[in-house]
Amino acid sequence: MNALPFPAKRAPWRRWARLTLLTIAAAVVQQAHAAKLGDVEVVAELPIRPGNVTAAPSGRVFATVHPLGAPADAQLIEVTGPNSYKPWPSAEVQRGTRAASDDRIDTPLGVALDDRGRLWIVDMGLNLGKTRIWGFDVAQGKRTHLIELPQDIAPKGSFVQDLVVDERNGWIYLADIANPGLIAVEISTGKARRFSGHPSLLAEPEATMVIGGKAIQFQGKPARVGVNPISLSTDDETLFFGAMNGRTWYSVPAKLLREGASDARIGEAIRRVGAKPVSDGAATDGRGRHFFTNLNEGGIDQMNPDGRLAPLVRDPRMDWPDSVQVGKSPWLYVSVNQLHKTPAFTGGADEGKPPYLVMRVYVGETSR
Repeated sequence: MNALPFPAKRAPWRRWARLTLLTIAAAVVQQAHAAKLGDVEVVAELPIRPGNVTAAPSGRVFATVHPLGAPADAQLIEVTGPNSYKPWPSAEVQRGTRAASDDRIDTPLGVALDDRGRLWIVDMGLNLGKTRIWGFDVAQGKRTHLIELPQDIAPKGSFVQDLVVDERNGWIYLADIANPGLIAVEISTGKARRFSGHPSLLAEPEATMVIGGKAIQFQGKPARVGVNPISLSTDDETLFFGAMNGRTWYSVPAKLLREGASDARIGEAIRRVGAKPVSDGAATDGRGRHFFTNLNEGGIDQMNPDGRLAPLVRDPRMDWPDSVQVGKSPWLYVSVNQLHKTPAFTGGADEGKPPYLVMRVYVGETSR
């Protein structure tokens, strides 16, 4: 009889069964380790202070280096590993530890990626006395834009530290905490306008900054910081903002800033969205959720579309969670830099201890 031996007949079935069992086991392990709302991961531990952070859909992570920290060899970096980074797009385009110059990035803070694959930073130009916006093509690492803000929009002494990008209409919105105001810039022309003088832009007296039981000072006085975190709705039509030392989150129609409406009309259109913590960063996702860094409690808070504010995560490693960014992935990226331990806050030595962190928090589907 020329029939194949029985074990050979069973071999395909055995292989199928083995593969099936392995697939099931892998699925069980994956489910057991699936991220849950509020789960926290450390993306990188760095020897330098990250300022603001942003992550591309591809997983690439970029950050500015905070200008209030110690001198660093770069001002704009790409995180390349759990303990490594590189100047991005190159060391040549940024100041490093050299003297400031017009052809190099000086003191950036805000950073954002748009859906056209461009990375934007706001360069406060603290050593140059001028505020500029740089744009880069992420894929090619080449500069696409350099916009200098006029002195009447961002006068010397400004601290224009946060930005959001509306690539649909071609505008960038920024917040100035030194001369509290919102700034809108048209990308194609560089045309800019400032909105200021409204109570919503100012610090709230009762919103004190207390970290680890210690009242925080800034430049020798109790911290009283005005408009700082800003975010943009995913349809680019609503700008959200609030003071760092503030407990209120506001909204305003972005088109009023784009269309050059009067300050009075803009002020009349401002609405209270809900409560927020004392915060340095904020982000808004496609589900209408708002995420805030909570400086006093070391964590992230979430405001739902119904206006209800609740803690999302508390983590002792979040020692001054600075900025947050949410995009198409289910992760919210956070820079953690112990900023209150810099000389600007301590009035003396830098009390920060590396490593400084880039973290991420699982927030689930963002619908962005």
